[in-house]
Amino acid sequence: MDVLDLARWQFGITTVYHFLMVPLTIGLSLLVAGMQTAWVRTGDRKYLAMTKFWGKLLLINFAMGVVTGIVQEFQFGMAWSAYSRFVGDVFGAPLAMEGLVAFFVESTFLGLWIFGWDRLPKRVHLACAWAFSLATIASAYFILAANSWMQHPVGIVLEDGRPRLTSIWAVLTNNTTLAAFPHTIFGAFAVAAAFLVGIGAWHLWRRRADEPVWRSSIKLGTWVGVVAFAGLSITGDIQGKLMFEQQPMKMAAAEALCHTESPASFSIFAVGDVSRPDCENVKSITVPALLSFLAHNDFTTEVKGVEELVPLYQEKYGTNYPVDERLGELSGKPIDYVPALPVTYWGFRLMIGFGAIGAGVGLLVLWLTRGGRNPRGRWFPILALSSIATPFLANSFGWIFTEMGRQPFVVVPNPSGVDGVWMFTARAVSNSTPGEVLTSLVALTLVYGLLAVVEVFLLRRYIRAGVAGVLPPDKPDKPADDVLSFAY
Repeated sequence: MDVLDLARWQFGITTVYHFLMVPLTIGLSLLVAGMQTAWVRTGDRKYLAMTKFWGKLLLINFAMGVVTGIVQEFQFGMAWSAYSRFVGDVFGAPLAMEGLVAFFVESTFLGLWIFGWDRLPKRVHLACAWAFSLATIASAYFILAANSWMQHPVGIVLEDGRPRLTSIWAVLTNNTTLAAFPHTIFGAFAVAAAFLVGIGAWHLWRRRADEPVWRSSIKLGTWVGVVAFAGLSITGDIQGKLMFEQQPMKMAAAEALCHTESPASFSIFAVGDVSRPDCENVKSITVPALLSFLAHNDFTTEVKGVEELVPLYQEKYGTNYPVDERLGELSGKPIDYVPALPVTYWGFRLMIGFGAIGAGVGLLVLWLTRGGRNPRGRWFPILALSSIATPFLANSFGWIFTEMGRQPFVVVPNPSGVDGVWMFTARAVSNSTPGEVLTSLVALTLVYGLLAVVEVFLLRRYIRAGVAGVLPPDKPDKPADDVLSFAY
């Protein structure tokens, strides 16, 4: 493997791993703040127990997210220095806002929340929880603004072969950002919801104490998950229409659409080798004209296929890579404008499928536990716990599709933007040797594997302990107010 392939594998592994923590932190932080709000308003010990239990799991996940996230920014300089030089003038602003504003507020108020349980007034402590949660949302927004600029460059001019930022407002209000942000947040809520439902159902099945805590967690997780899936469907539709306008090749790759169709059918399932751009021997189960509607809100819009798009890309961006030793094996070779079709086609469907399964299992668990029922079958905890993975997988496949679908570009050209503001992934890597990149790839993968073991161990320990692990039981010889004084 050459430097490009190794660098892409490294960034893909570390990014997918890191993003396992991110949506759970975002979604769970807001839900925990809501639980604490319910406790402050009602004084019900159930909500205090929920805040303490789910808050402990949130802190473990947040710590691991910070550790793994640090590597992301270092990789820009280590493995992708040419890319960093190209986008540095633009990326500096949103990344600085994320670090100096959002993350600073996030970490400050999280610290106050952790150590302020018995030191701060109730409402001040609650305000810290909300400040941390909202700062987490802001942090996600700034990161998505940077990522969306790569998908759709705006707010720049081209000077000396590099984009120069002229409007940070244009970057922050990029229509790609405005569509990606709510989609990502709904995805985070789906992850947190499945987390609540799966763990709550498992505890309920064990017939442990604190049954009201687990039933309330299941109910909250189920309805949040259903709303999140509905939000994902709406925002995903908006993203699809932007993709049709901004990245037509990605739209074609999502469907493995080889030839232009008008109206275009939506493929539900394909049998055959979708990796071939001529679609030979591929049979699909389709919904007529649905892809045209998803692309442009009507049932007649023409959607261009891969074979018709390739000549258009070649005419505008060239047929061959330049002869440059830094490009390695790709120097002077033809440019392949077609993304990995099996990855984009199946990734898109797995994203939708796992998201729907997660929402469906949540509703099933809510139905099975209605009216105080407690399913006793051994299949019930297996179903509940395994469903936790479904939104994580949906998020991962969604991001894999998003990033793989824009290849061979690391910065995608804006069809209505400034000419020349785009970059091939092959030109973005550092001038490193394969051995150097392979060493860092192996080292980071092993470290991340160790961190995964640590996180699973800690989560498992506190999940099994339940409420008793974070909050002492009621004492019959003391009034309720004395129990609450444990926290304040």
